[in-house]
Amino acid sequence: MGSDTSTSSDFTTETLMPRVYDELRKLASRKMSRENPGQTITGTALLHEAYLRLSKEGDEPRWANEKQFFSAAAEAMRRILIDRVRGKLSLKRGSEYEHTELDEAQIQAPASDGMLISIDEALDVFASHDPDGAELVKLRFFAGLTLEEIAESTGVAIRTVSRRWRYARAWLEKYLSERS
Repeated sequence: MGSDTSTSSDFTTETLMPRVYDELRKLASRKMSRENPGQTITGTALLHEAYLRLSKEGDEPRWANEKQFFSAAAEAMRRILIDRVRGKLSLKRGSEYEHTELDEAQIQAPASDGMLISIDEALDVFASHDPDGAELVKLRFFAGLTLEEIAESTGVAIRTVSRRWRYARAWLEKYLSERS
């Protein structure tokens, strides 16, 4: 991400999107390349839909900095993917969610629709008691950032990010296993 040397009046969706567009497009494309085959949305389309959602939030949302905007864009992409999966699952009669453990290999491999819904639900619960950890999971799982990229974009030391990731992953694994 670029530096945050602009004035606070420059931190609107309209002014920030051109600054971070290429980086967000690459992340969205990378995320979509790891999804199950047959997806009907491209990385660029995902990013554009996220932009539309961010633009609709109030008259003209003001962001504290590029980091806050980047996180909001990752959250918007997460919501879009989850909404698409929920819509697809609601079309199938008798569909059941699939509960599985979350591990590093699953972050790199395509997630099944049921697993994606399960992780999203667990993440909502996790966010209620560890918002920073939940944000890390969103950036890692839904935006496809590496731990190093998360550390750089959030300004948090890589050791802290790694420790938070281990805790978040263990918490989510325990939560998902208790529900299966």
